[in-house]
Amino acid sequence: MTTPRAAGPPRAARSRRPPIGPRQLHPGAWWLWALSLGAAATRTTNPLILLLLAAVAGYVVAARRGDAPWSRSYGAFLRLGLMVLGIRLVFAVLLGSPVPGTHVLFTLPEVPLPTWAQGVRIGGRVTVEGLLAALYDGLRLATLLVCVGAANALASPARLLRTLPGALYEAGVAVVVAMTFAPNLVADVRRLRAARRLRGRTDRGIAAVLSVGIPVLEGALERSVALAAAMDTRGFGRTTDIPPRLARTTAALTLAGLLGVCLATYGLLTAGGTGWALPVLLLGLAAAFTGLLLGGRRSTRTRYRPDPWALPEWLTAGSGVAVAGLTIWLSARAPAAFAPTVVPPTAPTLPLAAVVAVLIGLVPAFAAPPPPRRAS
Repeated sequence: MTTPRAAGPPRAARSRRPPIGPRQLHPGAWWLWALSLGAAATRTTNPLILLLLAAVAGYVVAARRGDAPWSRSYGAFLRLGLMVLGIRLVFAVLLGSPVPGTHVLFTLPEVPLPTWAQGVRIGGRVTVEGLLAALYDGLRLATLLVCVGAANALASPARLLRTLPGALYEAGVAVVVAMTFAPNLVADVRRLRAARRLRGRTDRGIAAVLSVGIPVLEGALERSVALAAAMDTRGFGRTTDIPPRLARTTAALTLAGLLGVCLATYGLLTAGGTGWALPVLLLGLAAAFTGLLLGGRRSTRTRYRPDPWALPEWLTAGSGVAVAGLTIWLSARAPAAFAPTVVPPTAPTLPLAAVVAVLIGLVPAFAAPPPPRRAS
């Protein structure tokens, strides 16, 4: 006598991922959100708005960061941004600034240079205007690094690579090495510093950095290449035969679309290119999408449990795009508030509209699902 099998859930219910609970957000949504915050940072030199953007990125990282090794890379990018800001200020003091100024803070001994080095000086007067201009430029670059660090800490590099279209399989190895090098670098630094502490040796100072520098670089590169090799053994990049005309059309559309997107992005980030950049951006996106769609026919690989693009992904990506769009629009309407003058020096103000636009970037801290923990 056979025991009847218990009736399981219907096939549709078994194959559907649960809508709630811990899961990894789509990495493309995290990168789109972070790059949009970075695009907003390029449209302003107001230090208050830049600090608010960095604070928004830091809060979202603190709220939705997992416990994977690559999730700890945010602190390294934050320190890198502070280092870039400090180097920019040091260069402004030692090499001077092209910004004319009348408020002299102090004067350094100036090194005489030959006539062929006109326009370059070492030492001399250090003005308030020159330091303010260097501070604003350095803070903008530091904010960009913070946004990129937020994407590295929130998006899994391996899951991001799985979402690449089939038409970009040639760049898959380069992408996986580039996208996983920084997180693996941070993980190796933490591992080697812990090993030095266990051996009773100090993990701080120049000597400690020099002793772990080569092993860290070698280990991070080896792990990145190993991941690329593992993808290759699993069939990533296998293609099927297609007509040569279709291959040339796909390559031309993809290249033209990507060039159009780059050109339009440059136009959107400049002051006078807003009028023509938007149509070029739409045409570039359409051409690139068509090329990627046609190129996807070459790929024969399948995806195991593909990441869904659900409501949290739309909210995360949409909030970042909204921050970038509103910041670009507001900076065109009120340029003085987003680019405070340094000649003469003026105190930066924080417009209420800019605060509301930047705070939209906090949506992922509440809309994104909590990441799963490795212990569970």
